[in-house]
Parts: sequence; structure tokens; C-alpha cells
Amino acid sequence: MEFPEGTKGWSLDGSEVGHRRGHWVTVAASPPTEDAVIATEPLTKEELVLGKGQSHSPITEITFHVSLGGHAPVCFLVILGKQSISLEPGGQFELSGAPLETLHQTCAEVNSHLYQVKAVAEEMGIGFLGIGFQPKWRREDIPVMPKGRYEIMRNYMPKVGSLGLDMMFRTCTVQVNLDFHSETDMIRKFRAGLALQPIATALFANSPFTEGKPNGFSQHEKVVISSMMDPLDCFILVLNIDTDNDRAGMLPFVFDDSFGFEQYVDYALDVPMYFVYRNKKYIDCAGMSFRDFMAGKLPCLPGEYPTLNDWENHLTTIFPEVRLKRYLEMRGADGGPWRRLCALPAFWVGLLYDEVSLQNVLDMTADWTQGERQMLRNKVPKSGLKTPFRDGLLKHVAQEVVKFAKDGLERRGFKETGFLNEVMEVVNTGVTPAEKLLALYHGKWGQNVDPVFEELLY
Repeated sequence: MEFPEGTKGWSLDGSEVGHRRGHWVTVAASPPTEDAVIATEPLTKEELVLGKGQSHSPITEITFHVSLGGHAPVCFLVILGKQSISLEPGGQFELSGAPLETLHQTCAEVNSHLYQVKAVAEEMGIGFLGIGFQPKWRREDIPVMPKGRYEIMRNYMPKVGSLGLDMMFRTCTVQVNLDFHSETDMIRKFRAGLALQPIATALFANSPFTEGKPNGFSQHEKVVISSMMDPLDCFILVLNIDTDNDRAGMLPFVFDDSFGFEQYVDYALDVPMYFVYRNKKYIDCAGMSFRDFMAGKLPCLPGEYPTLNDWENHLTTIFPEVRLKRYLEMRGADGGPWRRLCALPAFWVGLLYDEVSLQNVLDMTADWTQGERQMLRNKVPKSGLKTPFRDGLLKHVAQEVVKFAKDGLERRGFKETGFLNEVMEVVNTGVTPAEKLLALYHGKWGQNVDPVFEELLY
């Protein structure tokens, strides 16, 4: 691959270095956790279940696609700041923010991060694009980040679906992580989050282009992950069935009366593994069973037992619409422009951190069937808020849900409702961000996708 105005090489510690306009930049993708002592006794399922009971404060996790002055993908960038920052497979820049109490704090952290990276990147001719799917470049044009984990995934994904590599290299999301204080609290928030995830997908749909042309989807990431992992935004339903159904989807068992920490652990144990991390190296265990690992029968590490860190690493390779770790991850929204970043945590905090709003959501969705929830997930990437639902459109449901969120924020008493302004505009007009971009493409832009790099530039 050709890298505009730059060269690349490797340092002695294995990290990639690059030189551009007199600046050396280093990629230091953060490794997974690893125990210093190898487990000598089997890890029990009870230990895994107990580990789920530890909650976490809300985090906003934001992933950015990186582009150069010529709109080409970037292959490396400086990592700085005190937040947890990592590079995704295709160079998407991800900030995992600190646990914070209010939306004002979360938004201030995001703004500070963006100001810092923008100041550094501009000196190198690099910009950050707030969109859900790479609008112009082919998958083979995207540089691969030098991380063993991604190489394993890259080799395995084509075996279980045709869209996994698109998810890895060409999609971009904003995720919101929310804590819970008990198993019952987790169950209620999990169910509300799953049921409403298609609405979040529609409200933040921002991926209407693929390789320079409209793709028929408002949220390509959803289409890609629906079939394989679960974060993209386009207009092609075929993507919905071709990613990796073993580790993605709407998790219907969450709505079973018996659902709890143990049932999620059982689900995660049956998701095929990707890797084990030992001695600062990724060992390819793709397709193998974590249950076998717990029995000391993992083919790639015979006789060795997993640690809790192995389990934590395994959980990061599961990609449902809502993911349970020591907190709940809301994973259904596309990446978007600066002004919209704080709207997603406002949406979910207003709904899930206020008891009245949370109960309103649970009452509203109590009689939604598994078939209806799956139908929304399948159709929303293509038809957005215009998706027919029961006797009306999804837009009408979304309007009520956004009111719940606004009321919940008001009751919190932190003066946070202003963060919902971007979402209020979408539900009032029924026009998603992706549809706005398509209107510009067919009108002002003269069917040229290049202006999107200016329109959505941070």
C-alpha cells in the first residue's frame, strides 16, 4: 500500500513508526491485560458469575475514523493524554473515557480530548472524520494496525461471514457504558437497552456512503454487525446476515424470566474464542471453546487453565447490540460530528438512570415480541424512523422515547437536557443524519462524496 507523503518502519520493541513532514509518530496499541501468574487450578463458572456483579460508572467510548488531507486513511498517529486511548483495526482512534457522574463532565472530557488530538494532528495534515462508515475508500485501501489480535480476527472472520472485515476496518461508533447496582438493576437496564437499540440506531444513523456512492443504508455499521459483529451503517440488508452470528445480535434470552448473570456467562462461554494473550503475544485460538479452556483442554494451550483476565479479554470479542461486562455497553449508534457526540450519553442516561423513565420504557416494550425486536433491527438500517411498527411508524415511538429521556434528565437535576437538542431535531423532523447527507449528495454536492470530508470534519 502507498502512504501519502510518509514512510513507515518498525522500532525494536515491535511498534510501528512513521515519518511525515519531519515528525516521527508511534503507534502503541494498548495490549490486553495479562496475569503475572499462570493459573494452576480450573476457573469455575461461579467465579465468572460473581465477577459480573462489580459495576462501573458511566463511560462514553468514542471511535473516530482518521483521514489525511487527501482524504486517504491514516496508518499511524501519536497517542497522548491521560485517558485510555487505543487504535482500532483500521486506524480508528478510540477514547475510552473515565467514570464520571454527569453529562457535563463527560462532554468536557470528550471536548478536551478532541481539542488535544486536533491540535497535534493538524500539524501533520491529519483530520478526524465523524461518520459511521468509511465513505470513500475500499477495504484494501485501509492500513492495518500492527496488533496480533487484529491479525487473528482478520484471518478468522471471512470463515464465518463476508462482512466482518468491513466491520473491523471501515466502521466507526459512539458507545455509552452505564453501570448498575445489582443483578436486578442490570436485567432491567439490559432489557430496556436492547429493546430500544434500533431507535438509537435510527436517531444516530450516519453511514449512507460506500466507496463514494450511496449504499442504500442509513446505518451501515448495523448492517455489517447484524450479520457478524454489530457496529456499521448502510442500506443493504444482506449485511444483516453475514458477519458472525455467534457473537452478535439482539440476545433474545435476555428477555427470558430466568435471565441473570449466570445466563449471560453461559452465553459468553459458548461464543467461539479468538485468542489467548501470553508472554506479550497473541496465541491464535480462533473458533475454540472457552469451556474447553476451563477444563484444561484448549488445543492451542493444552493443560493450561484460564485466568480471570483471560475471561475479561474473551468478553471483549463479543459484539451484541448491548454488551455486559462490569457495566453495560450500548453499541448501536454510528459515529457522528462533534456536536452530536454528547447527545448519545444524554439519551441513554435520561432513560436508564431515572427510575420513572426506565419503568416507562419497560412498560412500553413489555409486549414487544422477539420477532418485532428483530424486525426493527433488520429494517431500521435501511428505513430509519420511517420503519413501520404496529399501527404507525418508528418515528412515533421514538418521539415518546426521547420525551422519556428528556424528562429523566430533568429529574436528575443536573441541567443536562440541552445535550438532547440534536436528537430532538431528528425526532421532530423524522429526518436522520444519514438522510441529510444524502440530500446534500444529490443536491449541493453534485453527487460527489468528497465534500463529506469537510462537512463532518472535527
